[in-house]
Amino acid sequence: MKNILITGGAGFIGTNFVKHMLSTYDYNIVNLDALTYAGNLENLRDIENNERYTFIRGDIADVQLVDEIFAKYKIDTVVNFAAESHVDRSIENPEIFLMTNVRGTQVLLDAAKKHWKVNPHDKYCREFKEGVKYLQVSTDEVYGTLGKTGMFTETTPLAPNSPYSASKTSADLFVRAYHETFGMPVNITRCSNNYGPYQFPEKLIPLMINNCLKGQQLPVYGDGMQIRDWLHVKDHCTGIDTVLHKGKVGEVYNIGGNNEKANIEIVKLIIENLGKSEEMIKYVQDRPGHDRRYAIDNTKITTELGWSPSYTFEQGIKETIEWYLTNQDWMEKIVSGEYMSYYKEMYTGV
Repeated sequence: MKNILITGGAGFIGTNFVKHMLSTYDYNIVNLDALTYAGNLENLRDIENNERYTFIRGDIADVQLVDEIFAKYKIDTVVNFAAESHVDRSIENPEIFLMTNVRGTQVLLDAAKKHWKVNPHDKYCREFKEGVKYLQVSTDEVYGTLGKTGMFTETTPLAPNSPYSASKTSADLFVRAYHETFGMPVNITRCSNNYGPYQFPEKLIPLMINNCLKGQQLPVYGDGMQIRDWLHVKDHCTGIDTVLHKGKVGEVYNIGGNNEKANIEIVKLIIENLGKSEEMIKYVQDRPGHDRRYAIDNTKITTELGWSPSYTFEQGIKETIEWYLTNQDWMEKIVSGEYMSYYKEMYTGV
């Protein structure tokens, strides 16, 4: 039985992954989450009494806490979701992205090295215990931006354009370095834009759904023609699961949904589904360093590991809208306090 440390497991993707792993395998799951604004324990209320699940509130940059978790729970696998992840927030306050995304990753890697190396006191020892693995959940934003054609592959040069993507790139390079220098068994996954249940409403799809339901304006950056490859979060979870169990040590795997859509297409689709008017759209000043187009080539994970996305975008967006309609009380609890202050600052200039 594996003992898996999932960091950031109360966030959007982490929540879905914790539930996926508990329902799919007979593993022990330890969820370490600092419960910052995007972490929500209500997401996990239905599994909080599962005997194979433990929640610990804490920061991945807390050296002592992370070391204690490795020792107490005999952690043999790490899946690191914990990250500050919103580009706008990184423009406002880059330092917290450096601390969580870079320093936090390094703390996790050091703990794994200490507890997993066969001889941790021998700096030349590159032998690790059998069955251990560190998996870093990254993003296609580390590659920068694309022109009208082409796709990101695993060999695309890293060229981050925002403080957020720069911090994720730095973390990826630390993971790579621990593999190359120490021989640590690692994988890195890089995904396209996720959508689905439990997503914090600063992100495009839940933001637009919530504003439509409240009769508020729909803020769209620039001309809205920024193109993203959209990946349902459940497909992302099965992709990470596949890499965790089948991925070749040291390799990077792109996980994409094969669904390229412009932001304005998404907004108009939501408006149509909810029976609202396009007059609700308000074009706002584009954010600095806004990447124009992302597109993932997922050939490697598909051909080498046998994974492919199961959701069409049409199916996924319909299911997602229905989830938010059914869970409006969840949204109401989220959209309050700190988030509303941030929302006003970002989109209305108040």
